[in-house]
Amino acid sequence: METDFRELKEVLRRESDEFRLLMESHATCEARLRELQGKGILNDNEKLEEVNIKKKKLHLKDKMEALMQHHRNGDLTASGSR
Repeated sequence: METDFRELKEVLRRESDEFRLLMESHATCEARLRELQGKGILNDNEKLEEVNIKKKKLHLKDKMEALMQHHRNGDLTASGSR
């Protein structure tokens, strides 16, 4: 099951511009969160940024999951690159 999930992500990363952009944005958010979490103590602006990044990251993940579900169901119109 996990292998199928990884394979599907890889297929979509190669074939779907939209999915690839979502993955890149998600990775950028993850990198910034690691930076913030590495600081230890955050000021108010950084705390707000952290919350907003977490929300954005979750939204990106939800969109990727939706594209994966559409792909599994054979709905190829869900991706903008097809």
